[in-house]
Amino acid sequence: MGYKTIAKQLGEKVTTVGAIIRKWKKHKRTVNLPRPGAPCKISPRGFAMIMRTVRNQPRTTREDLVNDLKAAGTIVTKKTIGNTLRREGLKSCSARKVPLLKKAHIHVRLKLSSESFRCSLAIWVKVLWSETKMELFGINSTRRVWRRRNAAYDPKNTIPTVKHGGGNIMLWGCFSAKGTGQLHCIKGTMDGAMYRQILGENLLPSARALKMGRGWVFQYDNDPKHTAKASKEWLKKKHIKVLEWPSQSPDLNPIEKLWRELKVRVAKCQPRNFNDLEKICKEEWDKIPPEMCANLVTNYKKRLTSVIANKGFATKY
Repeated sequence: MGYKTIAKQLGEKVTTVGAIIRKWKKHKRTVNLPRPGAPCKISPRGFAMIMRTVRNQPRTTREDLVNDLKAAGTIVTKKTIGNTLRREGLKSCSARKVPLLKKAHIHVRLKLSSESFRCSLAIWVKVLWSETKMELFGINSTRRVWRRRNAAYDPKNTIPTVKHGGGNIMLWGCFSAKGTGQLHCIKGTMDGAMYRQILGENLLPSARALKMGRGWVFQYDNDPKHTAKASKEWLKKKHIKVLEWPSQSPDLNPIEKLWRELKVRVAKCQPRNFNDLEKICKEEWDKIPPEMCANLVTNYKKRLTSVIANKGFATKY
């Protein structure tokens, strides 16, 4: 049938019928074809510059990239920059805060993780983990970086922090695979003498309460008060074995998970003042189930594996 006959029977224009038939003969389809849209304002060279800048300096802002392109002769908006980066799988995220690691720290962390990886679970069960935590309820500022989904702990995408960088309450706590030990709220400025007093009042009673038995090992971080000569002599006098520990390594200490759990539990209770906060902290610490503590010790090798895989840099733990 001709175009005119088809158009008359269907009540359509002859040009419409002709266009549909020609489209079918050429593309074997009658639906609208995808249109190319407006040409990209960013040239391939400009796109390469953007990706290179973001790859080398993830903290670069969209405004910085707009200015870089403007200097190269291309004027675009921040929205265009954002759309371009998202199409490449990048998104703006808050930079994770991690301890400041020097080359010496990285070397020791990697060495200890590699050596400890060969230890059996029976050894970690005999460890009494401890830490003095101050940054429990502090307010942390954030920075945003452009990164891919699994690159949160790449050194370029993190913000180094120094221990005890803020917060409003200082706690000393310990735990083992059998459960949590005693929690001590520290008032005032802690020095070496106070630290040894805390150990005398809380460490040994916790070890007895948790039935650590003989041969248990004490873990603590490398704070100057902890590693002072008098503190080491006190531990030696009490015949307490100490676990060798690298500096700036909270991600290797499973007690960090318990601090996070405590923070969530205390936030739900909404303490009204400092005394209330201290009371709630101790109550909620005692409520942490032993199963959670046992699970942290059982899966400890995952922390070591993560540090080894990240070549000694900070990890998500």
